[in-house]
Amino acid sequence: MTTKEKLLDLFESNKGIYYSGQEIAKSLSVSRAAVWKAVEALRVDGYTIDAVPNKGYCLSEKTDILSPQGIAKYLDGNHRGLDVQVLQTVESTNGLVKEKADAGAAEGYILIANEQSTGKGRYGRYFFSPAQTGVYFSILLRPSQCAPQQAMGITTMAAVAMCQAIEAVSDEKPQIKWVNDIFVRGKKVCGILTEGSFGLESGVLEYAVLGIGINVYPPVDGFPEELEDIAGAVFERSHDDMKNRLVAEFLNRFWDDYESKNWADYIDKYRRYSMVIGREITVLSRDQERKAFAYGIDDECRLQVRYEDGKTESLYSGEIRIRM
Repeated sequence: MTTKEKLLDLFESNKGIYYSGQEIAKSLSVSRAAVWKAVEALRVDGYTIDAVPNKGYCLSEKTDILSPQGIAKYLDGNHRGLDVQVLQTVESTNGLVKEKADAGAAEGYILIANEQSTGKGRYGRYFFSPAQTGVYFSILLRPSQCAPQQAMGITTMAAVAMCQAIEAVSDEKPQIKWVNDIFVRGKKVCGILTEGSFGLESGVLEYAVLGIGINVYPPVDGFPEELEDIAGAVFERSHDDMKNRLVAEFLNRFWDDYESKNWADYIDKYRRYSMVIGREITVLSRDQERKAFAYGIDDECRLQVRYEDGKTESLYSGEIRIRM
């Protein structure tokens, strides 16, 4: 760990508290000159660090910058061993984590970015990922003996965990649009994409990459015209340290469910967050659109629909439209 990283760890754990250069140097076992250089490096990264004569340095409480150290202070003790990396800009967090997975990286590696240039959505669509206002991250998972039909459980677990995280940090009431979109105040604020690698002979999941993009705040220049009526953000204005806290709240909840594999428990939660059950919808496929009534979600998280002709179907995957 570099001096800058050690200093950020100290500051993040003690926001609003002043430390003299001498105290910091002694704590980190470095020179005061090294402390000054680390402070300046953090300022270049955007951190507001106050310096007051006879008091020392202090990380302002009015910051909202993603960092492994900032996330770690909100993680439950049993989750602090997760390998979290934060980058400013990437092409796609899912793409980079897949490269890590193919190279043998261990489960629990998490890559977080402030911006994606080619973010990935479902069906090969582009996921709008502007700088500073959203959080985009991917998690490497290596579940044991996971069959293809069970893999969707990862996506639905993540949807529940994100709803819980949003509730924990706000007054909002998030809802899930089957299967993987999170809505707040009638607009999509979060998308989830899970990609996997299956063994050709075993048919078992070798690894999964869980990708999540969430609009924490509205983009500075607004959403693109094609997204104006669809996309929204969790908050209308910035909040102190919200990005770190939101990511940590998600990780705490998702990892608890993932490790316990309490399927029945999280499916019940998924149903409670559903914005689809009991509503008229349109089921979309390549060659047609069919109106239906969504009457339930079964224990495998399949959407149960009844078409206008009375026929029923349990949808394992696909896309639906709801009139908002």
